[in-house]
Amino acid sequence: MQEIWLPGCLAMTGLILASGFFSSSETALFFLSREDLRAFRVGRRRQQLVTRLLADPDRLLTAVLFWNLLINLTFFSVSIVLAGKLSEGNPVTAAAFSLSSVVVIILFGEVLPKSIAVLFRRRLALWLAWPLTIAVRVFDPLAPAFLAITKLLHRAFWPHVIDEPTLDAEDLEQAVENSERTTEVIRQERQVLHNILDLGEISVEEVMRPRGTWTTATVPVRLSDLDATAIETGFVVLSNGDDAVEKVIPLDHRSTLTQEHLEQLSEDVIPVPWCANLAFVLQRMRETFAGVASVVNEYGETIGVVTYDDILDTILSPEPSRARRLLRREPVQDLGDGKYEVEALTTLRYLAKRLNVEFEPDPERQVTVGGLLQEQLERMPVVGDECIWQGYRIRVMETSGRGPRKVVVAPQQGLTDPASPGGSPA
Repeated sequence: MQEIWLPGCLAMTGLILASGFFSSSETALFFLSREDLRAFRVGRRRQQLVTRLLADPDRLLTAVLFWNLLINLTFFSVSIVLAGKLSEGNPVTAAAFSLSSVVVIILFGEVLPKSIAVLFRRRLALWLAWPLTIAVRVFDPLAPAFLAITKLLHRAFWPHVIDEPTLDAEDLEQAVENSERTTEVIRQERQVLHNILDLGEISVEEVMRPRGTWTTATVPVRLSDLDATAIETGFVVLSNGDDAVEKVIPLDHRSTLTQEHLEQLSEDVIPVPWCANLAFVLQRMRETFAGVASVVNEYGETIGVVTYDDILDTILSPEPSRARRLLRREPVQDLGDGKYEVEALTTLRYLAKRLNVEFEPDPERQVTVGGLLQEQLERMPVVGDECIWQGYRIRVMETSGRGPRKVVVAPQQGLTDPASPGGSPA
């Protein structure tokens, strides 16, 4: 009995530790917040290893569950052998040993490691990254075989189970709109659902921050050199001598910023085409843990940037507006009598919502009031220029060297000459 008891107990102890390792690894890595991963993405080598593991979460989770299941099955196999030996002389002791084995593996192999991992997830993720990477790579050659077995079992036992047809965004919009619940909370939830569904229709060009709306700095970057505008924007672009935006310094966690050499905290920026929709951009940001994407036109030029917070604002705000975010004030002011003073930076989508008219994206992809004026006039607008849109007349009231700044929007027959308030309709 002594010959098998000591090796058996040592094996069970080692298996409990191994089970605790994979249980804590799963919790520690998947419990990391997106902000943690953004910081790891530009950190030390071990931190970057964590982000590479989570770049393919399905691969990581499959490997962790495989090894954890294999270890637990091995643990119970050893415990059964030991319990069988004990039952030959004392059945009561064997039953107690079997029950205690279950309690021990649950407590020390699952519950305790997961609880500790939740509390110390950042530190544990760094320590567990290297051995977990080895375990994942050892499992990689086995993954295709398990996938083939899964498909074979699916075809043999569940041949008639097929994927549900994909619902169109319009069907989901109609389902949300037809909801009969009318409390204020439900109305807010309905609006958020509408905004989420609209991500597939809104182009990134409608949400991006155009060139000239952010702060650019050169290395070395000191916190004292940054003005209030840079702090309010939430990031600083590192200049490399050309127009491309390749790195930014996030300023949304000012408590962790150093006074000197902020460039050490810089993050890479992912490029996205100007015609991409927000759903695609959000997915790319989540896959790469990026906080900022640069918007590139068909000539390869950077025409703007969009941040993760910009997309969240588009989802959560009852009336999302890029102009409001950039100007920090309401871009559409009601003048009464159906007239509105509008910032030229305002998107046509937001203006249509304020005017309560149906919005159809322009075939020429003009997304702002200023762009609409330039497209219809085919030149740089000057004060007094007008255009017609959706039954409304848009008149330029103020310009700058880069185009119109403010316009007045009124029903097509309701806009009078601003120089003569009592004049006839223009």
